[in-house]
Amino acid sequence: MAHGKTNVTLYHPVNIGNITIDGNLFLAPLAGYTDRAFRSVCIEHGASFTYTEMVSAEGLARGSEHTEKLLTRAENEPLLGVQIFMDEASVAQRSIERLQLSNPTVVDINCGCPVPKVVKIGAGSALLREPQKIHDIVAILKKSMNVPVSVKIRLGWDVQTINYWETTDAALSAGADMITMHARTRAMGYSGTADWEALADLKSFVTKRNPQVPVFGSGDLFTPLAAKNLLEQTHIDGVMFARGALGNPFIFTDTYNLLIHGEDAPFHQVEERVSVLLRQLDRMGKDVGERLACREMRKHAAAYLKGIPHASKAKQALVTSSSFSDYEEVCKELVEESRNAW
Repeated sequence: MAHGKTNVTLYHPVNIGNITIDGNLFLAPLAGYTDRAFRSVCIEHGASFTYTEMVSAEGLARGSEHTEKLLTRAENEPLLGVQIFMDEASVAQRSIERLQLSNPTVVDINCGCPVPKVVKIGAGSALLREPQKIHDIVAILKKSMNVPVSVKIRLGWDVQTINYWETTDAALSAGADMITMHARTRAMGYSGTADWEALADLKSFVTKRNPQVPVFGSGDLFTPLAAKNLLEQTHIDGVMFARGALGNPFIFTDTYNLLIHGEDAPFHQVEERVSVLLRQLDRMGKDVGERLACREMRKHAAAYLKGIPHASKAKQALVTSSSFSDYEEVCKELVEESRNAW
C-alpha cells in the first residue's frame, strides 16, 4: 500500500563543516562489516555517505599495515568518512600524519562502541564518562586537520548516568561539525529500544547551541518506514543505517523512494539479493583473497537470505562454503528452488 507523496523535506542535502553531502541517508561505521566491498554496494543502492569500519588511532600512529588498509576507498567512493577510536587526545595527535594520507572527507570520533575490549582501554563508550577527553580529542583534530570532525555518542554509560547533553556540549565547545547519537546507553548494548525522544531533545539542544551543526540518529532503523518516522518525530537532520543495512543495501533506495515518492519498499526477489551478495563477495575477494572473503562473507550472506522462504538449506550450506564456486552453486540452487516454489 503506497502512502502517497510524503514530505520531501525529509530528504535533503547536509552540510558538515565546509562539506556538502547530497543526501541524508548514511551508512554507519560497523566494525567487521563496513569494509569497502560492502560500502561500494551500499553506494550503488543509494547511500548518501559512508564510513569506514572503526579504525584504531594507535594502529595508525604505529603504521600498522592492517589498520591503514581499512582506509582504502572503494572505486565508487569519492567521499569517505573515517571513524577512529582512541582513549585520549595524545593518541589522536600521533595518528594525524597517517590519517591525513587517506584524505578523509570527515573524521568521526567513536564515543559509543560498547565492546569490552574497546572500553577497557578507555576508548569507545568509556569516553562518555569523561566529556573533557572528548573535548580535547575534537580540539586537537580541529587544530591539526582541515576537515570536518564529527562525534558519535550514546545516551550515556547506563540509565543512572545519562549525559548526552554534557558529551555533546564538550564536543561542540571544541568545534565539532556534526553529532550522531545511537539512542541507547552503553549498558544496553544493542538490546531494548532506542530512545527516540532523546534524539528529539538532542536536536533541540544542538540547535540552540549551534544551528549549523547537523544531528544524526541511529538505533532501531530496520525499515524505510522506521527512518521516516524517526525523521518526522525528532526533526533530526539525517539517519545512519547500521544493522538495518546488513544484507539489505536496498534500504537506502527504498527509504529515498518512501521519503520522496511515498512508495512502499518492494520485496526484493531472490535473484536480486543473490546477485548483490555475489557482487560483494567478488569485490571482497579482490581485497583479501578468495578463502578469507568466503569466510568473512558468511555473516553477510545470512543477512541477505533472511526472510526468504525455504532458505534454511542455503544458509547452512554457506556456513561451510570456502570458494566462489561454492557460493555460486548454493545461490543458483536457491534461485531455482524459489522459482519452483512459485
